[in-house]
Amino acid sequence: MNRRRFLFSLGAATAATGGAYAWRRDATTLPPLPPGEILGASNTVGHRLRQMDFPEPTETLQVPIVIVGGGVAGLSAGWKLQKSGFTDFVILELESEVGGNARSGENAITAYPWGAHYLPFPTQESRAVRELLADFGVLQGDPCAAAPVYDERYINFAPQERLYAHGVWHDGLWPQVGVRQRDFDQYRRFLDLMDDFQRRRGSDGRKAFAIPIDFSARDPELLALDRLSMRDFLLQQGLDSEPLHWYVNYACRDDYGCRHHDTSAWMGIHYFASRDALARDADRDDVLTWPEGNGWLIKQLRQRLAGHLLPNAMAWRVSALDRAVRVDAYQTREKRSVRRLAQTVIWAAPLFQAPQVCREMTVDRAAAIGAFEYAPWLVANLSLRGFPLERRGAPLSWDNVLYDSDALGYVVATHQHRAAHQEQTVFTWYHALSDGAPDVERRRLLQTPWTTWAEKILGELSRPHPDIRQQATRLDLFRWGHAMVRPRVGFVWGEARQRLLQTQDRVLFAHSDLSGYSVFEEAHYRGVLAAERALAAS
Repeated sequence: MNRRRFLFSLGAATAATGGAYAWRRDATTLPPLPPGEILGASNTVGHRLRQMDFPEPTETLQVPIVIVGGGVAGLSAGWKLQKSGFTDFVILELESEVGGNARSGENAITAYPWGAHYLPFPTQESRAVRELLADFGVLQGDPCAAAPVYDERYINFAPQERLYAHGVWHDGLWPQVGVRQRDFDQYRRFLDLMDDFQRRRGSDGRKAFAIPIDFSARDPELLALDRLSMRDFLLQQGLDSEPLHWYVNYACRDDYGCRHHDTSAWMGIHYFASRDALARDADRDDVLTWPEGNGWLIKQLRQRLAGHLLPNAMAWRVSALDRAVRVDAYQTREKRSVRRLAQTVIWAAPLFQAPQVCREMTVDRAAAIGAFEYAPWLVANLSLRGFPLERRGAPLSWDNVLYDSDALGYVVATHQHRAAHQEQTVFTWYHALSDGAPDVERRRLLQTPWTTWAEKILGELSRPHPDIRQQATRLDLFRWGHAMVRPRVGFVWGEARQRLLQTQDRVLFAHSDLSGYSVFEEAHYRGVLAAERALAAS
């Protein structure tokens, strides 16, 4: 979500308590649940890798570069190859659609995200992302400019974000009423501290916290923050405010899928200190977004790479030969395996799949991958026949967060075209299952029935929107069992990740997992970097 800094004023705090939208209870009994279904990555197909009961290949093809995985990293690798004039490659994707956790959907109302829903303005270090946005017409002019110009159609419209707390909608993500002066004071101190980290440079002149993460300074005192939790870091600074801890915990759950007492302090600070990009035609806190979220970017990549995409193709054996890399993939629609002999393989799928597939992987690299933990997520898209009734306070925003919820709130898919006065809309609701161990939460995600999730979502949203159940026409769920790698304490700058960053000869890892956290910029960077290395070796 966005990092907008709330500008405190007594006037704003007072305004939040005044006025109320109309509200009613139409019935003493709840209406029936709307129709809906559970969607998501095919764990049945993916789990087949454990059995390895695939038929031997019936055909052999020569392909110089094979990309395994059609998420952001794999598509970005293909984009870079194509931009460099190299066209003899294929992208194998397990699922029926490419996009990974930037996938999206669409109905008669609007397009909507099934995963990531925005992209912050990329920093100067994220040069490859800027070049991509320039290629798509989102960034206009010089991608290397200190403050580029962006197409205003893709900059999020106001109002941007609000928080529901103490029965009132507050502007921004900090409660403006119901908190003590010491909480305000600690919040200001925290923001000042994060500003200091944002300005800080290491002994090598690099930013202390940069995107991509590879461009960050490596001073020992900075890296030592990785061995401390974000919660403990706050407490060491004398910051014990409950609203502040809620805010930081929310940020960690939102970007990393884990609580602030599990999150590396280095990564927790990175959330607030790494975004310093400027835009000539927007505020620093604005972001790029589309009704379908980052699925819009996937559409552009898919169009450009159409001739190279092979969905429903699961790589189940990757092994090095004397002069080639053998990739055996099961094509689920044809129910047969096809062998491809490549000079280079770019592994852009999640790393946890690699030890089962890459047959020559060393024991130490497989053990390093075993140290990676993945957060499960649930995303719901709730179709509404009309905008629901509102509690008092700040008006409906693009991003809407509930203070006392274990979920992360919702975004309004139609926010970017509300000027059309559309009556129907879709709310995209997010929930990182972070309360327990990932394997426990993953089982809960998979075993909880649709009706239980639907009752939870509608019950939660009925507090700020009392008639939302009456307005709901459909509620679909998307389960992400391994949505993103968790940057837990000691992991980001620990031995396991560093071991996997070591360059390989012919099988190149290129997933955002390598960065220790999952955002578009890191996935794009890893894909482009792998493509550059593959081109250099060809």
